[in-house]
Amino acid sequence: MKIFKWLFIGLLTVVSLFPFYVMVMMSTYYSEDIFKQLPLLPSSYAFNNLETVFKTNFLKVYANSLIVSLASVLLGVFTSTLIGYAIAKFHFKLRRILTYFIIITMMVPAQVGLIGYIIEMRHMGFGNTLMPVILTWSAWSFGAFFMIQFIRDTVPSEIIECARIDGASEPGILFRIVLQLIKPGISTLSTLVFLWSWNNYLLPLVTINNSKWFTLPVFISTLGIVHRTDYGARMAALCIATLPVLLIFLLGSRTFIKGLTAGAVKG
Repeated sequence: MKIFKWLFIGLLTVVSLFPFYVMVMMSTYYSEDIFKQLPLLPSSYAFNNLETVFKTNFLKVYANSLIVSLASVLLGVFTSTLIGYAIAKFHFKLRRILTYFIIITMMVPAQVGLIGYIIEMRHMGFGNTLMPVILTWSAWSFGAFFMIQFIRDTVPSEIIECARIDGASEPGILFRIVLQLIKPGISTLSTLVFLWSWNNYLLPLVTINNSKWFTLPVFISTLGIVHRTDYGARMAALCIATLPVLLIFLLGSRTFIKGLTAGAVKG
């Protein structure tokens, strides 16, 4: 029985990794040759595609994406943790209404408020910069809701009360006790923010017009010349752009799964 189980898991792994393998193979082909057949074997045009990529401002764009993603992780996780801790462990008026408001905002597509957000950022002087792509995570309804549930399920109220009796300050309780208990949730949320921010295409597309501030998704979509789309170079750029995401999943997959299932296991 175990043999069939491992065969099934192996088959799912192959099916999941096959698109990534094809992308790597496509990055070794001349653009027009990609469409002649399914590229299952490497070709000899890999270095030419890499040369095309690095002749542009690819390293600058790569740095832009790293800055945006890391800053988004810090901002999104910080604000979500504060909101989650306040609603999960403090009792105040309108607490339930605020929770319902967060849930309702999760149901509203982000594209609905996009025009208003762009106008707001321009009035604040952040037009055509990286700030609008980062600041959008300061009011992340999913992150707040996730932290509300996670803190409510994993942080016993008795520990907080004991710390207050011992004279610990509220910031001290949060940073010394609560954050230690919710590390899996923070890791999970950080992975999600990094992944979604790294792959975000629409918001940088409509807020950034200067190619100096492009992020990777926008840059890759414009890679080529006026009358020709260089798909081979795009695939090469995509392979390099995928490396940080793969690294994060390889290093934090166990904590990521633990964070996603913590509340469900307890429930």
